[in-house]
Amino acid sequence: MGYGLLPKMDAGPGKRPRLPALVWTCLFVAASAAAGAVPMAVPGGGAPGPAIVAGRSPLRGSPAPIHLASISRSHHRHHHYRHHRGSGLQPNLRSTEALVVDVTDHKVLYARKADVPVPIASISKLMTSLVVAEAGQPLDEVLQVDPADRAIGRGAASRLAVGTRLTRAQLFHLALMASENRAAHALARNYPGGLAACIAAMNAKARALGMTHTHFVEPTGLSSQNTSTPDDLAKLVMAAARSPVIRRYSTSRGYTIRSGRRMVAYRNTDMLVDRRSWHIVVQKTGFTNAAGHCLVLQAVIDHRTVVMVLLNSWGKYTRVADARRVRQWTEAQLTRHVVRQVASRT
Repeated sequence: MGYGLLPKMDAGPGKRPRLPALVWTCLFVAASAAAGAVPMAVPGGGAPGPAIVAGRSPLRGSPAPIHLASISRSHHRHHHYRHHRGSGLQPNLRSTEALVVDVTDHKVLYARKADVPVPIASISKLMTSLVVAEAGQPLDEVLQVDPADRAIGRGAASRLAVGTRLTRAQLFHLALMASENRAAHALARNYPGGLAACIAAMNAKARALGMTHTHFVEPTGLSSQNTSTPDDLAKLVMAAARSPVIRRYSTSRGYTIRSGRRMVAYRNTDMLVDRRSWHIVVQKTGFTNAAGHCLVLQAVIDHRTVVMVLLNSWGKYTRVADARRVRQWTEAQLTRHVVRQVASRT
């Protein structure tokens, strides 16, 4: 809710300004939320609680490494509260691990197991695409999908036939938008120095971004040994959002290519890109049995840049529902912030 939607305050000569009943109600809710806030644990310290909400966390602005400094214990009083499902204190999420960052205001708004390394499935393709894009190879170069790009096992299905010839730009498009495994593998295999060099570059880039709990063994995310934390993935999302290639192709709604003698139509694996009410800058979905259903994105919410990391959700649609819940909760948090600012001026 923007500033212009708050009611005006009237005050006669010599009288204190009077806040309308709605604003007093908002102030009461904000005060209640502040009383229940739990400070975020420092990474490497004690285990986090069920969730952490609405605390300040400086995001040092240098491009690399990207820091998501945790909330200092000394900056907050310790308040303990009984968690009520669906309460205004925190969103009622189905994702096991989650992180919400207000990049504009340098705050960690919400965290749940943000420093726990877990499998990340096709979220790995963000890093694959980032290092390949930074290699600066021609986007119009034609590459061929080879038998080496064909994975075997559960989750390895692909509609991209071996022998298909596509430009590097088209492979980016399919890997980011449709999470096409063979497209991502072909990009990595054609990286300068080959597949091994690409994987080494992915791990080197993770270290450069300050992703200290992240490790990659292959470029698609099919391996459960590709692991990271919500805290690290927020850094990756912010770095990926600076790449024009990733911004463009990860938010594309659909794309059709010729594979052999047939035309194959792909749709974005994230249905939120079809919603005009969402302003998504970059996104990526993922799923394996080990990782569960995952979604990371950077979006503009109420004129602020917000990063969401949602890992190991119950189902394909619950990760999207979680993103919606986070958006509604974030808008409410920002509204409370506006109310506090108004109250501080009276």
